[in-house]
Amino acid sequence: MGQLSLNQITKIFGTFEVVRNVSLDVHDGEFMVFVGPSGCGKSTLLRMIAGLEDTSGGDIVIDGKRVNDLAPVKRGIAMVFQSYALYPHMSVYENIAFPLRVEGAPEAEIRRKVDEAARILHLETRMDQRPGNLSGGQRQRVAIGRAIVREPEIFLFDEPLSNLDAALRTDMRIELTRLHKQLGATMIYVTHDQVEAMTMADRIVVLNGGVIAQVGAPLELYHKPQNLFVAGFIGNPRMNFLPVICDAVTDAGVTVTYDGKSLTIPVSVPSDQGPALKGTQMTLGIRPEHVVLGAGEAQLTVAPSVVEYLGQHTIGYAPLAGDAGNFCFVLSGTQAAVEAPTVDLSFSTADCHLFDANGQAFERHVDMAAMRMQKPVGMLQTAN
Repeated sequence: MGQLSLNQITKIFGTFEVVRNVSLDVHDGEFMVFVGPSGCGKSTLLRMIAGLEDTSGGDIVIDGKRVNDLAPVKRGIAMVFQSYALYPHMSVYENIAFPLRVEGAPEAEIRRKVDEAARILHLETRMDQRPGNLSGGQRQRVAIGRAIVREPEIFLFDEPLSNLDAALRTDMRIELTRLHKQLGATMIYVTHDQVEAMTMADRIVVLNGGVIAQVGAPLELYHKPQNLFVAGFIGNPRMNFLPVICDAVTDAGVTVTYDGKSLTIPVSVPSDQGPALKGTQMTLGIRPEHVVLGAGEAQLTVAPSVVEYLGQHTIGYAPLAGDAGNFCFVLSGTQAAVEAPTVDLSFSTADCHLFDANGQAFERHVDMAAMRMQKPVGMLQTAN
């Protein structure tokens, strides 16, 4: 078993509340990813689960047992840190075997478990070497092997790939996903990289300012963000936000005006809220990958100031009037047309997101069953 429940977890440093009343259930065998910007509380939350940080309030329950007062070694967890934390004077074998030796396990059991971990992680030929002779990816695998031999109920990963270069990060991301499927263990993974979150997670927890902004499957967060923060955080490049005014609310959706143009966005609004929305400021969201060249349902004419050619994609950035920032668009292939002084762009209102004055999203008319058959194209690999 590897079930985890967080009940109203709070962490306060001095007068600063880092984590605020977080409640969450992680299912047995689930790959859960905590994601968010620096300072959002994701690593602090993970350290409280591990027992490396005391809670200021709330309960941590693992497999039905409250573990707040238990030492880390007694919680049935194993943690892999951002730094490899390997002993440089020990061989790979001894590094992996170390927690078992601390527990006083028999030599035959140590040999069996270490050999099995080495086989899973493809380290068989490296067992007599020391960490200094290994690549970054191999060192991280040794750190993971040290966690595997403990046979924990829950694996905890604290940004384990952030010290690797882009190519190694991709390789290790694939290896960790395969490892999860092979072991079937519960894994909780902290990262600031949304690409890792989107590609690895069964569910993602988006944290902002110490609270949960949204929990859901990767495609659910991509297609149906519940607020402006999640909409802007999930997706790379980030979603475009345009200031609009609500003109009317009908069964067809919400009609808004942007730059003198009227658009009807197919979203749901409770009938009792419709009249109060007329004339209010709203935010229209459109993902860069949903923008195309030429005429269409909703049109914009922009003057690109920066164009990035990535081969598979061309990304353009054009300043918007006022303080609205840049409008970003992603086109397939190499699009020479975007070098023109002005470019005509368009998008479908069915691809738009709409947020009220408080930044809360109106529900989109999205067939998630159909969307799960598609992969978001707006998740370009980053090297950060």
